[in-house]
Amino acid sequence: MRVILATLAAGALASGAAAQTAEANTRAAIARVERLNPQVNAVLALDPTALDQARAQDRMRRVRGPLFGMPILIKDNIETLGPLPTTAGSLALKDNVTNRDAPLVAGLRAAGAVILGKTNLSEWANIRSNASISGWSAVGGQTRNPYALDRNPCGSSSGSGSAVAAGMVDAAIGSETDGSITCPAALNGVVGLKPTIGLVSRTHIVPISASQDTAGPIARDVTTAARVLGAIAGSDAADPVTAAADAHRTDYLAALRPDALKGVRIGVLRFSAGWSKPVDAVFEQALGILRAQGATLVEITELKDRDKIGAAENIVLMTELKAGLNAYLATAPATVKTRTLADVIAFNTANAPQEMALFGQELFETAEKTKGLDDPAYKAARALSLRLAGKDGIDAMLAANNVVALVGPTMPAAWLIDAVNGDQVSGSGAGNLAAVAGTPHLTVPMGNVRGMPVGLSFMGPAWSEARLLGLGFAYEQARGPLPAPTFRKSVEDSPDVAALLAPAKR
Repeated sequence: MRVILATLAAGALASGAAAQTAEANTRAAIARVERLNPQVNAVLALDPTALDQARAQDRMRRVRGPLFGMPILIKDNIETLGPLPTTAGSLALKDNVTNRDAPLVAGLRAAGAVILGKTNLSEWANIRSNASISGWSAVGGQTRNPYALDRNPCGSSSGSGSAVAAGMVDAAIGSETDGSITCPAALNGVVGLKPTIGLVSRTHIVPISASQDTAGPIARDVTTAARVLGAIAGSDAADPVTAAADAHRTDYLAALRPDALKGVRIGVLRFSAGWSKPVDAVFEQALGILRAQGATLVEITELKDRDKIGAAENIVLMTELKAGLNAYLATAPATVKTRTLADVIAFNTANAPQEMALFGQELFETAEKTKGLDDPAYKAARALSLRLAGKDGIDAMLAANNVVALVGPTMPAAWLIDAVNGDQVSGSGAGNLAAVAGTPHLTVPMGNVRGMPVGLSFMGPAWSEARLLGLGFAYEQARGPLPAPTFRKSVEDSPDVAALLAPAKR
């Protein structure tokens, strides 16, 4: 692990009250990381310049930004200024010190945030193997869920979700291609927002898919997510897909009204539920809250050809992974010796005891065989997946049912970390549609199953982040507080579950 903690430690605040200076906030966050990270392994490294950043913010207190003094952690596939490498969790990138900020990181700094450090992630953002263990990387090891340490935090933004849930920071940045913000947010009991593709720059982020990649906030509540989104949204000339971002960027905090659900029509994606009776029960409670707040719920029972999206999406991701990663590695510092996807595959093979003891790289090998972005099969797959998820999917359901948003359970509760079989997931929600369509997806905690968090998804048309945040805020306020993590070893250790597992008295 690359943990730089001891040189930064300087004590913690005695209470949870917000400190008055950026330096005090940062010192308190460092102390929380020192105390809590050994249990969950969410933080790879603290930035040794963090206190200097904070002091610089304090010297500018007359021009405080909207995130003044807020310590924020960054997923380690996103570049930051300073001495920390951007590894994507792979030993192949352990020397990838670019000393430059991704535009979204620059936006956070301009808003007054302190870049506290880097979070662990599923290696290569979970695109190396279908048999992977989410939350594991060769650089960082296994991230754990603070609600039960033997449970998976989901990926690929596992460290970002776990660190926020554990209380180390109020917000972290994750990235998503398909579920990598919303799944770890939901499983760790925090808020996650996957923005519209093109609202947040992808420049200087280790890529998977130009069609589906985006970064976004993971936060302790909807208000914090909205504040962070306002700092990272915007156009970037180096990322042409963001050309319209400045025109669509808005005051997200202004949309946060307790009565935002009153009088709105929301579609209930019944086809995205039904795989877990306990999750369904929590989902019904959430729907009851939406109704009580004045929303009209419209049942949507099916989506034609939904089962065809996955195969087409896979062709898109494999083709774009090779093209994007080759382009990224070609411009990496000379210290990085892997300059192509083929080089990474060879590196993993040569370093198999460290990189491939738990699972292989069959997805990398599949991607290496793809024929490029001009391949007619790739173009057809992208057109098909985009149409089925977007025009004939989310857009069609919104229009046909005259609703402003769609809701469904985000994911199952966290599964066990399984070094034998890899991830064992019992079901999935509807978030795949928003990932493929490139539209926004907000998840907000809706309750617990045996003490493990589950999330409620709000999805809408492109550029509807403000509306979704407003709906999520109104739901969050009506729902009330939920239990904090207890860092117990397992679900079975909780008294109520242990009693059920004990033999009956005779």
